Amino acid sequence: MYSFHVELSLISGSANRPLADAVAKVLGVSLAASLIGRYPDGELRVEIQDSVRGHDVFLIQPTSPPAEEHLMVLLLLADACRRAGAARLTAVIPYFGYARQDRRAVGRQPVAARLVADLIECAGIERVVAVDMHGRAMEGIFSVPLEHLSAVPQLVAAVKSSLPEDSVVVASDLGATKLAERWARILDLPTALVHKQRVSGEQVTVRDITGDVRDRSPLLVDDMISTGGTLAAAAKILIRAGAKPHITVAATHGLLVGDAATRLAALPLSQLVVTDSVIPQLALSANQSTATIAPLLAEAIRRLYEGHSLGDLLSLG
Repeated sequence: MYSFHVELSLISGSANRPLADAVAKVLGVSLAASLIGRYPDGELRVEIQDSVRGHDVFLIQPTSPPAEEHLMVLLLLADACRRAGAARLTAVIPYFGYARQDRRAVGRQPVAARLVADLIECAGIERVVAVDMHGRAMEGIFSVPLEHLSAVPQLVAAVKSSLPEDSVVVASDLGATKLAERWARILDLPTALVHKQRVSGEQVTVRDITGDVRDRSPLLVDDMISTGGTLAAAAKILIRAGAKPHITVAATHGLLVGDAATRLAALPLSQLVVTDSVIPQLALSANQSTATIAPLLAEAIRRLYEGHSLGDLLSLG
């Protein structure tokens, strides 16, 4: 009787090679060689340069800005692996672009999250691993398994030692309520909620706060920081409500695009921590730091490869 051993192959896309290198180092493996470039006419060129035939392949590629380019690289890598005989394809997408477009806010809009999910499945990807996606609806959008990991333990470890005793965990909007509750359980702190309304992609208005923040040091938590508009509006109303001008901000994905630098510089931030799920568009200042999710992703990949439960790694709140 023949016994076959399925090998593990780890392939990095173009969006965050440092993170892929760190994951490979934790796992004690080398990244498979690949070529990602462009033809003279601008079309993307992708080639897998090591054999993946019969392998369990994990593609590491966040769909961060520019989202369309990074998404297309992921799809082309998946198709190349499928045609090269990979036994199974898993897309490790630390930051999942288009997740915010999981429903139509007004008429005549696409449900972009569903379209992206369909494209990923059409490319032959059989499982998706993502971290702190924007909203729980994404789990119902995919028809392939979605492993939704949480980076909250990594972020908590990064900020815990510097948090004042009078801290209060603040959800930056209604969508971050469950996230704030998880932080509060771990840190044994009270919670508050900022009620906001989005005016446009960059502008938000804040109406009210639920919870007591007076004479407390806010710990603002969210899944991502894009332009910093939500943070700026939340910080303003927190100070107006009597909170101390000693604000800590923690978010999984630090996109930091648009006017983020200006807005963050104007806030009374004592500390800002994001993960390395994406390469920030801006250089981090002295009070801003990065918590790595490489061990989290490596452990998830190891367990999936060996057929073990992800249990405690998942975002269930």
